[in-house]
Amino acid sequence: MDIQHPMITQIERTGYPYSERRGMIWTDGLGREVRRGDAIIEFMGEFYRTNDLSEDALEILQEHGGIHKIAK
Repeated sequence: MDIQHPMITQIERTGYPYSERRGMIWTDGLGREVRRGDAIIEFMGEFYRTNDLSEDALEILQEHGGIHKIAK
């Protein structure tokens, strides 16, 4: 039985671990896709798409040192 990591399978199929056309960079701390140009907030080594967070969550992250950025 040959078992390999799903990322390896994707790289073998597409040549890259993500799609250049879609511009996906990574997944955020909640497992959601992040693309170039998305607004994110970085907090304690993790990042989150701001569009996926409630106003309360954003406010809490900001109050505890979260930094707003644009995904590159």
